[in-house]
Amino acid sequence: MKKWIPCLIMAGLCLFKGYGQSVEKQLQETGKKLDSIERQKKQLLSQIEDLKLKKIRQDLQKMGLPALQPGDELVEHEALYLAYTETFEQARWVAHMITPDVLSGTVFRTNDFRTDPKVTTGSTEEADFFLKKLRPDSNWEYDGFGFDRGHLAPSADFRWSQKALSESYFYSNMSPQRPEFNRGIWGSLEDKIRGYLYGHPTVSLYLVTGPVLKQGLPVIERSIHRPAIPESYWKVVLDPVNKKAIGFVLPNKGSDQSLADFAMPINKTEELTGLDFFSQLPDDEEEKLESQAVAADWLPASVLGNASPIDPTTLPRNHINTSQAEGFKNQKYSISVCGKVVSSRLSRAGNVLLNLDKQFPNQVFTVFIKKEDIINFSFDPVNELKGKTICVRGKVILIGDTVGMYMENEKALEYYEEQD
Repeated sequence: MKKWIPCLIMAGLCLFKGYGQSVEKQLQETGKKLDSIERQKKQLLSQIEDLKLKKIRQDLQKMGLPALQPGDELVEHEALYLAYTETFEQARWVAHMITPDVLSGTVFRTNDFRTDPKVTTGSTEEADFFLKKLRPDSNWEYDGFGFDRGHLAPSADFRWSQKALSESYFYSNMSPQRPEFNRGIWGSLEDKIRGYLYGHPTVSLYLVTGPVLKQGLPVIERSIHRPAIPESYWKVVLDPVNKKAIGFVLPNKGSDQSLADFAMPINKTEELTGLDFFSQLPDDEEEKLESQAVAADWLPASVLGNASPIDPTTLPRNHINTSQAEGFKNQKYSISVCGKVVSSRLSRAGNVLLNLDKQFPNQVFTVFIKKEDIINFSFDPVNELKGKTICVRGKVILIGDTVGMYMENEKALEYYEEQD
């Protein structure tokens, strides 16, 4: 019996070895199948992306692109159309869409700025916005012209598609924008329009954007193509599902005004630009949509509740608006700061906070009334002053990160009536 034991052991080892080889082979084959499925998935996702982009182009055409002006060139890309004007060396308009895909998009800035090969006359390029040279220490030295490469169709509107987002960096989609404009109120408008989809997650928006172009505009002198520097920019937006539309025209400069101040009906924007938007809509529907200018349909309450700074030229001597207040902080003398109380509240510690012109968390000037000073007022400042335009006299200081002023009693307060 004993002589059979080694044979049995050897047979088991042989069987185990064969079984191990079989499992390893199965793992390899399964891995290959998985790789094949992943390749197929990527191919299918690419096909879906291409089909979505094709539908966007079809929908833009179906809605109606603005007619070309004499000398303009129509350029078709995967996700947008534009009319390039050689006279001003930039797009007269760019048409694109924001689709629900943007809500789940995970593609981010590519910064692959480049000349648009589809502009037959040659689009603007990097040297039209700044010059650079390599220093001996291998770092670049930039000679800027003082303008941003401002997107007309913003890249974030395409963050669901690598192809579309990359297209937004063609120089044909750029226009010389002042940094305080591009990074300030213009960027805020782009954010708010895109944010509209969070409340309407199944809607696709139609947009056309461009500069206000006219003869006599200054140009970037030291650049190659010498693009014109627009004085203002416009954007029109359409939600065909909920039958809402609006236009905006903003000056090419920094601004503390509310975006609502720049809203206007699309037909007024057409008068300004000489363009006809969404021309394929039925005439009665087009007229109804393009007569709207309801900012509350498009902008969040936090923006609508803000107020524009008072025109400083209308203020009495020794009175300033909230935009000017920061320049007077920590001075030894008192001055009157004027603005509209857009929000007022009692803090947990019992102090009163009055925000002038802009609400929290974007406040620009806050009036503080300490808990122990509330007794010095013959009225409830939280409820009485909300919505009023007031001037408060005192020393402008920095309280935490907020520019503001302490008001100890109502003698420091005056009500202000804006002049017509």
